[in-house]
Amino acid sequence: MEQQNRKPRVLLFSQRNAAKRLPFRCAHFEFEDVIAEVDSAELFAPRFDQSTRRHHYAKQIAYHTPLVLNPGMERKNFDTYDLFVAVCGDPTDVLRINAIGNWRERCRKAVMVIDELWVTQMPKYGNYLRMLKQFDLVCLYYSQSPEPLNQRIGPRSMYLPPAVDAIRFCPYPNPPERVVDVYSIGRRGAVTHQSLLKLAADHGLYYIYDTTSADQVLDPTDHRELYANTLKRSRYFIVNPGLIDRPDIRGNQIEIGYRYFDGVAAGAINVGERPNNEVFDQLFDWPDPMIDFPYNSAEFDKVIAAIQKDPEKEDRMRRTNVRQSLLRHDWVYRWEMILKALDMEPLPQIAERKTRLRNLAGLALQTHPTQTNTSSESSPQPVPTLNH
Repeated sequence: MEQQNRKPRVLLFSQRNAAKRLPFRCAHFEFEDVIAEVDSAELFAPRFDQSTRRHHYAKQIAYHTPLVLNPGMERKNFDTYDLFVAVCGDPTDVLRINAIGNWRERCRKAVMVIDELWVTQMPKYGNYLRMLKQFDLVCLYYSQSPEPLNQRIGPRSMYLPPAVDAIRFCPYPNPPERVVDVYSIGRRGAVTHQSLLKLAADHGLYYIYDTTSADQVLDPTDHRELYANTLKRSRYFIVNPGLIDRPDIRGNQIEIGYRYFDGVAAGAINVGERPNNEVFDQLFDWPDPMIDFPYNSAEFDKVIAAIQKDPEKEDRMRRTNVRQSLLRHDWVYRWEMILKALDMEPLPQIAERKTRLRNLAGLALQTHPTQTNTSSESSPQPVPTLNH
């Protein structure tokens, strides 16, 4: 009770009230929600319209000059805090942060988390990168970007792996039937997609994929809930490294996106291209974290045929993935990394969430018939033309 009555120590800047809630930001809001759960935080989520000319011109001017204008953000005079936190999409979001008021002088320390920053793009962000120097810590989701960024702004950035609300995505304690055969979102290879469409048409494979190009969600929490609930009911989930089809943007950089973490958390079996970097082998170092399937390959039926030959292995993969996610890849562990880097003590709420995670991880050690797909009554119908 004493902790609840204390003044918040964290000022958490959120973009959840923007006029357009972009789908990729929903994972940012999820991280913010976990931070608010496990720490003493005040959420500041100003309303603004990022489609206005004012916002557009302010961004363009900041690209080319040191001039920093307000892109249309609500301003506020802040109280004092130990820490300022902003989870952002790319470095241009610092323009919005700068405009909200006197946060920097009111916060003892400041950290910015950046979702996407490719090494090849750093030169074009010149002025934006200079603005990052006001932060004590810059966390990057891309493992190969901190060193080049540190060469530009000094030793203040570090790699922070993506994560997931592992409690939301966990299929336990009541694992649902996996009625979706293959689930695919976002970028996809045309050859793989056509192969799966043919399996769906010819053999009744239940294949869920995007049919629209979404530029906003109606409600971020509803969006994450639907996504998690669909993944918990999916057998296979298509995953590939970030911007796999855009080497013109990423160069030779290979990075791990959210989907690898989302799939294992939900107990779906990730199928796709294994990221060729040392970080993947460190984060997913248990046996069989995924099934290797080169990007834009055909013959997905062979993947299904191979795993169906060993239902015990399939069940073991699912349960191991869920358990590892609960013990290693929940957002609470990333928050701990940030606090440690800033030499700040964690609050008791962190231990409470980790206890919940461990309890769920214990359930993943048990055998659940609806997860094993060994019963013909509870399992999705296999694709009949697997044995060539």
